[in-house]
Amino acid sequence: MAHPHTHPRHSVAVVLQCLSAYARSAKPARLAALVPPLPRPVVEVLSALADAVLMLVLAVYYVLEAAVFELLPRRLTSKSVDGQVVLVTGAAGGLGRHLAARFARLGATIVAWDVNDDGVAETVRQVRAAGGLARGYVVDLADRQAVYRTAALVKREVGPVDILVNNAGVAFGRTFMHLTDRQIETTYNVNILAHYWTAKAFLPEMMRANRGHIVTVSSVTGLMGCYRCTDYSASKFATVGFHESLFTELKVQGYDGIHTTLVCPYFIDTGMFAGVKPRLMPMLEPARAADDIVDAVRTNQVTVTLPGSIRYLLPLKSLFPSKLSWALMYRMMQGPQAMMGMKPRL
Repeated sequence: MAHPHTHPRHSVAVVLQCLSAYARSAKPARLAALVPPLPRPVVEVLSALADAVLMLVLAVYYVLEAAVFELLPRRLTSKSVDGQVVLVTGAAGGLGRHLAARFARLGATIVAWDVNDDGVAETVRQVRAAGGLARGYVVDLADRQAVYRTAALVKREVGPVDILVNNAGVAFGRTFMHLTDRQIETTYNVNILAHYWTAKAFLPEMMRANRGHIVTVSSVTGLMGCYRCTDYSASKFATVGFHESLFTELKVQGYDGIHTTLVCPYFIDTGMFAGVKPRLMPMLEPARAADDIVDAVRTNQVTVTLPGSIRYLLPLKSLFPSKLSWALMYRMMQGPQAMMGMKPRL
């Protein structure tokens, strides 16, 4: 029986999942048992051809599916988060506060995490003032044991987390030789290692129910390196690998009810990148970025770039010669020059 929160796409793809299961079982050894007279090389060729035909069918189906769902109204393709528990890290301000507010307006119970106690209290106050439900917890995400203790407290006081939004991040905005060892460690502790601790804390309940959603807020700088970001960019590259590997593990192990969404936004005007002056496009407004992220979660999108147009530029990094890619970045986009004005954090 389908779960009430099952997304329409999941139900529509049942037949193709059955075909895929058959394809996975159609190994050369299995086919050889069915048709023993055929030589093994012939069986392997037939198996490869069967897989190729299946992939062609899947390709046509998924392209058509994406086109249809893109044209349909969001209200018809979006899952409900009403009554679900949504935990947002880095919720004391900026994008995290906007995400908390948007999810709360949709009926979710918000669990706000941040090291900033005043900011957490203000986020909770704003959500409640708008008629939503929220609880705040002060937690240092760089402290693994603090994450585990606070997660256990959330489970006792609020209940299992349905949607985990790993949004917290830090950026010091310093060139490599001006970064202190402590700053590098802090960047990795908050920007990537905390994702492991939160996921390990809340994923077991999701796996038992085969239902849930893990959102990884990365960055465009996690897809291409950026000036003054050897720590930040590298940690965001790590979040991309974390998301893709976790997605793979959950699918292979049969947890089709647990969704994962990777979000790679362009610079968001939250103060983190104060002083940065992009040349080709303005910084994203945090409220609009939060709307796009929530929409992506509700439609179970796996990978999202903000704005969407950036995804057409990213392949150029691999397709163009390295020197041409650098010239495009430095002369046309002026990415390094834009970052030179960033105000370093202490």
